[in-house]
Amino acid sequence: MRTFVHGVEVSDYPEVPPETARGKALRVTEVGEEVLHRWNVDVTEEMFGSDELRTLVDDMFATMMLAEGVGLAANQVGVDLRLFVYDLPDADNDSRHVGHICNPVVAVDPEGGTNEHEEGCLSVPGPGSELFRPSVVVVTGFDIEGKPLRLEGTGYFARCLQHETDHTNGRLYIDLLAKRERKRVLADMLDLRDQVIKRRTKLTKEMGLEPVAYPAEPPSAR
Repeated sequence: MRTFVHGVEVSDYPEVPPETARGKALRVTEVGEEVLHRWNVDVTEEMFGSDELRTLVDDMFATMMLAEGVGLAANQVGVDLRLFVYDLPDADNDSRHVGHICNPVVAVDPEGGTNEHEEGCLSVPGPGSELFRPSVVVVTGFDIEGKPLRLEGTGYFARCLQHETDHTNGRLYIDLLAKRERKRVLADMLDLRDQVIKRRTKLTKEMGLEPVAYPAEPPSAR
């Protein structure tokens, strides 16, 4: 399997990213929480290179692994910043994509067509739904040191890049669904949420980390 870190192929990379090993578990925000439903704040020049930003990325990587996700945006851990991390195996291309990006901007290749695939979200714990997305995109932004990044995505990786950039812009995948399907997903979430939270807690304990506290009831879903 070929591995790409920040879009650059590397010859050797650990199964567990260094960021994950350094991080701690945070609570994943859920649909209905205000920070998920508005355009987030840009990472500023003063923030780049800071210990706070490095720690946040480490914690996001750890949280993503414990929640069994392939991408996670800062607002999904309650932080109002346009930033996301990803660690995504792409079976279609026999590849793995790992990294983070600040202030992402998506450009769609109009010649690339679209594809339909089931999509889910850690902030909508449990269900998923089929959704069409563009098949080829380019995302530009910066790493946490402030260096420019350019990520080219096709297929599943393109879907992840769009999904996570949408998060930083205050949009969840369910906002792209028809009203009836969106209602169905939210109803399924209420049925499945408890078992998802229990599994996250179990994995966190198995890793020897401090479990996070989730509210007994989910926020009011929009």
